[in-house]
Order: sequence, then structure tokens, then C-alpha cells
Amino acid sequence: MFKKYNVIVVGAGHAGCEAAAAAANLGSSVLLITMNMGVIAQMSCNPAIGGVAKGQIVREIDAMGGYTGIIADKSTIQFRMLNLSKGPAMWSPRTQNDRMRFAEEWRLQLEALPTLDMWQDTVKEVIVKNGKACGVITSLGIEIEADAVVLTNGTFLNGVIHIGEKKFGGGRTGEKAATGLTEQLVSLGFESGRMKTGTPPRIDGRSLNYALMEEQWGDDNRGRFSYTDTPLPTEQRCCWITYTNDKVHEMLKTGFERSPMFTGRIKGLGPRYCPSIEDKINRFAERERHQIFVEPEGWTTNEIYVNGFSTSLPEDVQQKALQLIPGFENARMYRPGYAIEYDFFPPMQLDLTLETLIVKHLFFAGQINGTTGYEEAAAQGFIAGINAHQRINDDKELILKRSESYIGVLIDDLVTKGTDEPYRMFTSRAEHRLLLRQDNADIRLTPIAHKLGLIGDERLNKVNEKIKNSDHIIQYLKQNSTTVDKMNPILDEVGSSLISQKTKLVNLLGRPQINIYDLAKGDSDFGSYLNQFDKETIEQAEIKVKYESYFEKEMEIVNRMKKMEDREINPDFDYSSLVSLSIEARQKLAQVKPRTLGQASRISGVSPSDISVLMVHMS
Repeated sequence: MFKKYNVIVVGAGHAGCEAAAAAANLGSSVLLITMNMGVIAQMSCNPAIGGVAKGQIVREIDAMGGYTGIIADKSTIQFRMLNLSKGPAMWSPRTQNDRMRFAEEWRLQLEALPTLDMWQDTVKEVIVKNGKACGVITSLGIEIEADAVVLTNGTFLNGVIHIGEKKFGGGRTGEKAATGLTEQLVSLGFESGRMKTGTPPRIDGRSLNYALMEEQWGDDNRGRFSYTDTPLPTEQRCCWITYTNDKVHEMLKTGFERSPMFTGRIKGLGPRYCPSIEDKINRFAERERHQIFVEPEGWTTNEIYVNGFSTSLPEDVQQKALQLIPGFENARMYRPGYAIEYDFFPPMQLDLTLETLIVKHLFFAGQINGTTGYEEAAAQGFIAGINAHQRINDDKELILKRSESYIGVLIDDLVTKGTDEPYRMFTSRAEHRLLLRQDNADIRLTPIAHKLGLIGDERLNKVNEKIKNSDHIIQYLKQNSTTVDKMNPILDEVGSSLISQKTKLVNLLGRPQINIYDLAKGDSDFGSYLNQFDKETIEQAEIKVKYESYFEKEMEIVNRMKKMEDREINPDFDYSSLVSLSIEARQKLAQVKPRTLGQASRISGVSPSDISVLMVHMS
């Protein structure tokens, strides 16, 4: 019935979609298997893409030829660049999205790929022969052969949904759980664990009183995720902010004795940085209120996502508590919030390519690795899809370094340190975040994708043009001066000290109060010159000028670390023979099998003295 495929991807969430698309775009024949073709790329939680650190990840995926940024742009209902009051390392794009259109655009994108097929079914088993994955068996008993398999099962592996004292099997509300696969993988030697996540109730927007809430509009200067020319939104939808209060908290507490979280019925660990509303009240008892973001689910639907009110309390308690929130007095629920427990596989069982260490040609991506978030999942799927293709073709694998991408930080953290709670990306996790900005993801990563064959000459030429033009702007700033009469009115306006003589434009741009458009406003010649360049090129030039000295210092650190990062370790290295290493270091090194000294140095339990021993032995 089925031909043999190069790559089979199991699961069509954010990880699965990117994995399937990446492998197909590299030339592999791909079969994407999903339990329900009607919910491909479902936004199971909030209808939004990006945010702090996550927005940087989406731009990195786009810079390398992935689709999440393009799909987000096509389904945007509101765009905001977060943290603009801080330095550029913290600027993070975020969109509110039309949930239904997001899923539709992903499906259309996948169906446009000629070497990608889809099949609706549940995978019960991975076919393993001689220690290598070579296909899958579905719930219909169909055996499908492949050269490599990528598992992106999300929250579906033995998923259990909790609402108050009720619990039932499911991978998402209205969808059944996937069984059998965990048990098979454990029998092959994999270690598994349990995690949990949650979602808030969905509300009929017609029942809300928005006059009692704070409006939150998107940016007037609208942006996009993709470096391609995706259309900018011509209009945007408003979001709102409201707050809980003591009455809300007291009502929620009446349900604590029936809460699956507090009664111990939920065993899995939940996300530290996205706690449920009952967890917030319990952990932060001193707070009088908690922020609630009221987010529309799309352009035309009435459905509202109540961000900040994730809960698994009984549905009657949810309803009563919601109606005590300002603006929610007459709120009608479409469906209650719930918690979901699911199986995951600790990611220290993976190589940096996301191939498993136990079974060759088998890759894991997304929540199966203990992460949370669409963006983290999409990034892993993208890398897993690339490396599955590369592996079966004996081509060079793709491993992004921590110093060149947030994706590299994400995967290195997972594989080297593991996680015992749902992992979420933050800018603070990246030690070189000043170099890993959202504005330069194309400069950092598009040349890498071009070498792989994911990006064509046209996009690479566009990146090179951006670099060249931003350098031209910087040269103009360095070579040209402006006068007192032109600039002092502007300097006075922004509260910067006045000049007493002709001054180089570059020196003025170095001032924190001055931006490049201030210079263009004061100096008409520079303004006319700047008009020939696009916004991203201008922004790139300004950031380079303002933070040049910081970038140089950061690059010095990266170059010093590079020697350790490039020092490779034999994968068959016998750590047990090095009695000078601590017992914990021997055990951890043998488990992780680090590829380099740099990776070895980041393993929990491996001390600097252990690294010194390794370096001496390797010398």
C-alpha cells in the first residue's frame, strides 16, 4: 500500500510540520503521520507566536528556510515588538494570530510540497532492526518502511486530562491519547518520565464588558517575522488587560480540595514560568492581584483566550471565579480550562543532532523532549528534519553552536543538562545574547542554510546586500559631519547636550538619547541619503554603531571559548578508565557522550578540575 519513504515524521504539531517540511525541502520523500488531519499545526494553547527569546527563535527558523515565521505573518491579527525600552538584545517580536488561519496556512504550505505525503493514523510502534529505526507500525496494523523516523508526539503519549476530580485519556481536549509507543521505547532501553501543562478556559467574547478593561493595541510601526516579503497587516485587533482580586482568589480556593494539583492526582512536573492560577495564588499569597490578558482567537470568531488563568479546577469553580474579574461579570464559557499529563523522554538520551543515542536513525523533537512552547518545538523539529535527511544521505550533520543561535542554546541545554520540568527559552539562557539578536538572524544563519540547500541564491544575495548597505550607511556616518544650526534644535528636543562646532554624525549617533532618524530629521542631506534603504538595513547600521565596542568584547569571549568548543572528544572514549575524574563526572560523561570539551564543561556535575583532567589526557 505504501512505498518506502526516506523520512517518516510522527505528529503534525509545530515540531512535526517543521521537521517534515525541512526534510522534504532538502529532497527527501517524507510521510507525515497525524492522528487528525483536521488539526494540523493546532495552536493548542494561546493564539500567539514569539515573545521574549521565542521571537528570536522564530526569526532564526525563518532565516534558515523554515516556515513558522511566514505562517505567523500570514495569520497575524496584531504585531508588537517587545522590550523596545531596553537594548536590542532584548527586542523580541510577538504576534497575536488567527488560530484557524494559522493551521490552514500550515496545511496549505505542506500540501504544496511535492515530495511530502500525509496519512491520518496513530503510530503504535517504531520498527527497529539491528539497532536502527526503519519504519513504523500504525493502529491499523500497517507497516510503513523508512530510512529514518522523527517522533514529535507532543502531549499525546499516554496523555491524561484533568478537570477537578474528573480525569480521562486525551492528548488534547476532544482528541484521544496515543498509547503503546512509550512502552515500546522503554523496552528498547529508553528512560521516560511524566510532565504536565495546562490551558485556560475559552470565553464567548460577546459576554465580556471591555469598557472595564485596559486596551492593548499593537505597534503602529508594524513589523513581521519573516525576512521574506510577507504582507504587513493593514489592520489589527485589540487585546485587553484586566486583573484578578481577593474575591477571585477566595473563590478559587474553595476548589483547592478538589484540585488535581493539590490532591496529588497529578504526578508530572509543570512549567515553572507559566504556572496555573491556583499555583500563583498558592505560591504568591502576598499578591493582591494577578494580570489577565484577554486575547481574541482570530479575526471573525467570538472565542477569547484568557491568558494568565490556566487552571485544572472544577468547571463550576472556574465559572464563578471568572465572573468576579472586572469585565467578566457575565462571562460565558465555551470550554473549561484543564491540565494534561503526558510522557516525555529526558533529552540527555539524544545527540546534538536530536538523533537518539540508543536507536540510530530515530529522532525526537518537541514536547517529547521535555520542552514547552510552539517556538521551541518548531526549532527542534526543523533541526531534526534536517539531520534526518543528512543522516540517511551520509551528509554533514547540522549542529548550531551556542554562540551563533538561540536554537543552538536550546538544543545544547537539553542534550547536555537535561530537564526535569518543561523547558522554556529565555534570553538569560544565552551567554552571548548580545550577538544573537532578532535583527541579525539572517546574517548569522542564512549562509549556513544556503550551504545546506534550504535557501536559494536570491535570499542569500538579499542578506549580502543588507550587510553591504548597512556598512555604506556606517561609512557615511563616519565620513560626514553636521552643523550646529541643523542639529542643536534636535539635540535640545531630546534632552542631549548641544554641540558648539561641526560634529561627525557617527559621534552623535553614539549618544543614548539620539536615534538615526533624529539625525535624518536634523540633517536633510543625511535624510535624503537614508531614504534609499529599507528599515531593517537602517536598523542594522544603527545597532552596529551604538554597540560596536560591546560586540567586539563579546566576540573576544566567543573566540576564546572556540578552542574548547572545537576540541572534539572520541564518542567511544572510556571515561571509566580515568580514575582521576570524580565518580559523578565519569557517570555523567558516559551518559551524555559529549562531542567537545565545551559541551563536557556544561554538564551538571562535571567540575573545572574534571575538564582539566580530560584536557591533559587528550593532550
